[in-house]
Amino acid sequence: MPLGTLDRTAPPLFNQGPSALSKLILFSALAIFLMVADARFHLVQPIRSVVGTVLYPVQWLALKPVQMVLGGSKYFDDLQTAQRREEEARKALASQAERASQADAMAQDNARLRALLELRQTTLTPGRAAEVLYDAADPYSRKIIIDQGQTQGIVPGSPVIDADGVLGQVTLVNAFTSEVTLVIDRDLSIPVQNTRTGARSVAFGDATAHGAGMELRFMGANADLREGDLLATSGVDGVYPAGVPVARIDRIERRADSAFARIYCMPLATVSGARYVLVLAPVGQQALRPAPLSGDPLAVSKKKEKDKEKSDKAKGKGKGKAEKPTDKPSDKPADKAPEAAAPKPATQAAPQKPGAQQQSAPKPGAAAANKPEGRSP
Repeated sequence: MPLGTLDRTAPPLFNQGPSALSKLILFSALAIFLMVADARFHLVQPIRSVVGTVLYPVQWLALKPVQMVLGGSKYFDDLQTAQRREEEARKALASQAERASQADAMAQDNARLRALLELRQTTLTPGRAAEVLYDAADPYSRKIIIDQGQTQGIVPGSPVIDADGVLGQVTLVNAFTSEVTLVIDRDLSIPVQNTRTGARSVAFGDATAHGAGMELRFMGANADLREGDLLATSGVDGVYPAGVPVARIDRIERRADSAFARIYCMPLATVSGARYVLVLAPVGQQALRPAPLSGDPLAVSKKKEKDKEKSDKAKGKGKGKAEKPTDKPSDKPADKAPEAAAPKPATQAAPQKPGAQQQSAPKPGAAAANKPEGRSP
């Protein structure tokens, strides 16, 4: 082949087509167009849905092995956790059973001691469950509205508690709803008692302390108080039952220029998110006090004593009725026989005429003969 006939062009294998710069410009413009079109007109959404539908079985099959491995490890972890919690629950149940038996024994001993000392018995306060409807519209007070009212037996002044402690007090009662003032309201005060020292004081609502809290006022700077002390109702006001948790001391400020300390407390009840509450009857409401339970040892002993007194009175009345009929017939002949026999000899001894003696002689015999026969029992 002559040299002039050789083809000097590149073979098709190495033919690159358009230049790299032109391809970059083309694909960049296409990408910008697709992004703008998808953002404005959602043109790519149907394509994306179709691709997702087609690829879903592939994704499901690809994820199955991973889910099996994760599920197996989670199963064994849950099994170990369940076994551990079961063991802890058994231990807690055993300790609770022991405490329950001790509490029953202490309750019986307490009832006996109170009966011996003739102390006032602590009554069980009845309650009614209620649901919080909404917060009050007044922005300057902390109040809530519940779905129980006068038709359900709610009275003003009833304490309101939740699962953690005292929540507030009923201040306004309508026909079907009631208004409850929370413990953090500035107008509400509760007599409390320090469970550690037994000191009594009054807790006032203070919505500005730490956002929503309470404050112990008129407490001396040298008072025996510590952070973390539990405050419970004292029961001296005749409204709240004694021993219900109210708050816990959060911070104490003792200043040299004041004789009183600033004591801030945090309420134990859920004052900002309570859903279900329990409305108790005031302690001073005698009409709302429930009947004693059959399981109360003091109530059982009192009932037995009353039954015994009633039976003794019934026996005494029966004996009196049985003795009276036997005494009356025996007393009357014994009393009247001497009266009939004693005066007759005295009248016979007096000097009388013979005719009178003959007429009066048969009288004692007739009286003596007729009385025993007519009045013999």
